[in-house]
Amino acid sequence: MKHIPRKRFGQHFLSDGGIIDAIVHAIAPQAGEPMVEIGPGLAALTQPLVERLGRLTVIELDRDLALRLRLHGQLNVVESDVLKVDFAQLAQALGATKIRVAGNLPYNISTPILFHLLPYVDWVQDQHFMLQKEVIDRMVAQPATSDYGRLSVMLQWRYAMENVLFVPPESFDPPPRVDSAVVRMVPHAAPAPLDVRRLEEMVQVAFSQRRKLLRHSLGRWLETQGFGGAFDLQRRAEEVPVTEYVALAQALGPAPSTPAPSGG
Repeated sequence: MKHIPRKRFGQHFLSDGGIIDAIVHAIAPQAGEPMVEIGPGLAALTQPLVERLGRLTVIELDRDLALRLRLHGQLNVVESDVLKVDFAQLAQALGATKIRVAGNLPYNISTPILFHLLPYVDWVQDQHFMLQKEVIDRMVAQPATSDYGRLSVMLQWRYAMENVLFVPPESFDPPPRVDSAVVRMVPHAAPAPLDVRRLEEMVQVAFSQRRKLLRHSLGRWLETQGFGGAFDLQRRAEEVPVTEYVALAQALGPAPSTPAPSGG
């Protein structure tokens, strides 16, 4: 029975054999490697991956698709919303210190998935994701460009990333209304140690008024944090490189903990 793509799950199924081969080539799976695929769908990418790996863990939210996937003897099916999956526990269950992660991510929640994976990065060897091309453009963007923003800073602090493949709409059924691409994300071996909550809040404040000079946004926020160091606020948020945001987060130290509510 043909599966009808569900709009609420953002389902667009990859159907171009040449593109599938190119993605598998980019991932270069090796027999026995512990790998997790997010959103296997109709198994277009799943099948060539598992043929090379021998075994594959897949995370699928759609109950009907999960049922189909369970019929495949070489798949470990996790029926869940990926945003609720603990990837550290998953890696431990696979007996792995590092896992490889891949998938055609639902475009409507792709950014939340990327942020959900950040705390588990120590368990990850690499990630290969199909995403909306404009999201990948923002992920890999350089300072002083219109695509450079919060996503660029947060992810470049933790990963080396590259756009490895362009994927046109007609490669899918049904075709999305946007161009797609595949990104490779390799965690930095020794990232700058910092409080990620501090960096995230700081970057959000900085880019909240990206057309104005930072003294109007980040400058005021730094005052509330009691920051007495030097930082050039006569720039716009998009002009500050990742290394400077990271250094500022380190200088600020850990975010103050939220006090526990007092008893009544």
